Amino acid sequence: MAVHGSSDILIDELYETTNRLRQFVETRLREKGASVARLRALRMLARAPEPLRMRDLGEMAGIAARTTTTIVDSLERDGLVERVRHPTDRRAFLLRLTEDGLRCHREAEETDRLALAEATATLDAADREQLRALLARIRENTG
Repeated sequence: MAVHGSSDILIDELYETTNRLRQFVETRLREKGASVARLRALRMLARAPEPLRMRDLGEMAGIAARTTTTIVDSLERDGLVERVRHPTDRRAFLLRLTEDGLRCHREAEETDRLALAEATATLDAADREQLRALLARIRENTG
């Protein structure tokens, strides 16, 4: 049962479902020494066509600069990310994944995929399509 945090039980249930999915995936990732926040950073760095500035990573992830710094410092400490000098701005550094970072990213993506597949296993193709269509309608209305 959803905690009533809004005036609409549907919204409360969407929020609770999202939180439970995140916790579900977080538990699976933690078993492998990762987290949702670290996976998001690894994912963005892996998908970027070139190394990113920390500010760009934070903006892409929608997180505060302080949080970005904490995550990147952790990834760097674990040998998953390295800071390299920006080619044209002496004051700036770029972030790129190390070989261990690429491997960790692949493993975390697989853990994420398996966890989400498990969480949604009772939804058939029609259920998934219907849910996606309903969510798209909400997104369209909130624009």
